[in-house]
Amino acid sequence: MQEDRKTDRAPGCGVLADLGIDPPVLLAPLAGITDLPFRRVVSSFGAGLVVSEMIASQEMVQAKPSMRAKARAELGLGEVRTAVQLAGRDTYWLAEAARMVADNGAEIIDINMGCPAKKVVGGMSGSALMREPDLALRLIEAVVSAVDVPVTLKTRLGWDDDTLNAAGLAVRAANAGVRMVTIHGRTRCQFYKGKADWVAIGDVVRACPVPVIANGDVTSRATARAALAQSGAAGVMIGRGAQGRPWLLAQVAADLFGSAPPEVPKAQALVALVSAHYEAILSFYGRELGIKTARKHLGWYSDAANGSTVLRHKLLTATDPAEVLRLLPEALVPLQDLERAA
Repeated sequence: MQEDRKTDRAPGCGVLADLGIDPPVLLAPLAGITDLPFRRVVSSFGAGLVVSEMIASQEMVQAKPSMRAKARAELGLGEVRTAVQLAGRDTYWLAEAARMVADNGAEIIDINMGCPAKKVVGGMSGSALMREPDLALRLIEAVVSAVDVPVTLKTRLGWDDDTLNAAGLAVRAANAGVRMVTIHGRTRCQFYKGKADWVAIGDVVRACPVPVIANGDVTSRATARAALAQSGAAGVMIGRGAQGRPWLLAQVAADLFGSAPPEVPKAQALVALVSAHYEAILSFYGRELGIKTARKHLGWYSDAANGSTVLRHKLLTATDPAEVLRLLPEALVPLQDLERAA
């Protein structure tokens, strides 16, 4: 059983301010979710850092110039408080990708050694590198040597319960020049099953000379507080908890670190936010792909607003953007609130 343990770390102490990460509440990279439109919405409420979807280093470097230009646009390079996450297992390609994104405005480069997806692990990248710490270190050294911007690392606790080596890797990474380490409190073999072990993240915190961020099952202000208490981490990273609630990071930052609390949109303000996000998705992806991509976000917004099941279904099956925008007030705002606003 996990028990809260006290930490001497003072809220708002700015331990990551030298990296431009203040408050220390970060948006996790989620494939197919944390695209540029979503990151911009989260950033608008206030987040210490948002992280791009994971980029395969070799594919990015070898892409045609037109595709590289498209990738640069999609990454939002140069935007405030944005990190680009890279994956790979070859020092040359990872270093070249790091140079490319740094030269185009990336403020921070994050190395992914935590993704558990079979496709990524099958290519011996992501959390597969937890089984090859010497190779992992060479990759880290290659990236740190290639760029002048800060480099960070994201891992899991280990490959499985018999190889909990996150603390050792974090120490070696810090000695190689990594400025921050984020630990998802599960092993690769757990995927997303069970509960994140925030106490085990504390082992990394105590061993590592650079700030450690706790990730995994942080879905509310209460769980964020518990994750910090049990791990002693410098901050938290939030992923799935922000789905449909892009203001959550700012709420956590206000509760734990004394930042200004966000104005959580309700009623017509929520409709305006979701409408703007929807139109940004269509602009970003184009009409056909945008309609499909937006559906998951519309579903999450509807769930967070406790919208009607019938209206949720209509939202997610509509093929005309005008129809979606027409349905949003009904789907997101309780009838009594609509009547008061009329």
